[in-house]
Amino acid sequence: MKVLVATEKPFAAIAVEGIKKELDNAGIEMVLLEKYTDKKQLLDAVKDVEGIIIRSDIIDKEILEEAKNLKIVVRAGAGYDNVDLEAATAKGVCVMNTPGQNSNAVAELVFGMAVMMARNLYNGTSGTELKGKKLGIHAFGQVGRNVARIAKGFGMDVYAYDPYCPVSVMEEAGVIPVTENVDKLYSSCQYISLHIPATSETKKSINYDLLKKMPKGAVLINTARKEVIDEDELVKIMEDRSDFKYVADIAPSNAAEFAEKFPGRYFFTPKKMGAQTAEANINAGIAAAKQSVGFLKEGIDKFRVNK
Repeated sequence: MKVLVATEKPFAAIAVEGIKKELDNAGIEMVLLEKYTDKKQLLDAVKDVEGIIIRSDIIDKEILEEAKNLKIVVRAGAGYDNVDLEAATAKGVCVMNTPGQNSNAVAELVFGMAVMMARNLYNGTSGTELKGKKLGIHAFGQVGRNVARIAKGFGMDVYAYDPYCPVSVMEEAGVIPVTENVDKLYSSCQYISLHIPATSETKKSINYDLLKKMPKGAVLINTARKEVIDEDELVKIMEDRSDFKYVADIAPSNAAEFAEKFPGRYFFTPKKMGAQTAEANINAGIAAAKQSVGFLKEGIDKFRVNK
């Protein structure tokens, strides 16, 4: 039995060691494909494996068709829109993510970027403080809950909107639940932190009509997916409101327009960096290995994300 670890952007060496140890202990061979530059390399590697562990790597229908023995794909991280779930289901392949393993890393990045924007990109001018400001968390999953924990340390007033999360969970976390609608969250909070997945319902849902409701001095922080933003309408709100700032850990498709029009009011990391810490890297990799073993040996599918 074999599990392929296929990572164009490799795990840390210590994470690979941990993954191998988990698989070795279960009598499963680890096959390693790192820093590959061509899809054909991945197609060749999947031919005789029962499991695949990936990071942001694309597992599409072609890959799934080539992997004749495949039983499970584990995405080491929370998001899983890089896997064709419909094709996996059709092939009888279980797809899992590793929720919570990267959560603190992403949450800390949120506040690194929030402080940077509050202090005007450290350009020497007078900024503002986060203490006493209202933070709205859009989706209260594992990352959102870590954001809330850190925000309270900054002395912020924390609100959250998530129709899929029980109000009691928010209240136990010391967060003010917004139950009316998402518009109420945006109209109440100067800072908004996005944690919604990219789905057919959420893509381009962060639009002009929603963003215009934010108070003066608005800061939108996106460590989710760029697809949830209506990028043309984001530019429009930035044009109409000189007080509006946008910061994200993945550049929008129209990043050049931001550079031309909005200097000092935006920041984008050079690549998606929410989970780019040594700790998150290790945690997610080892969790993916454990879940692979659990499924292949005992059929445990607790974190399955496809039907």
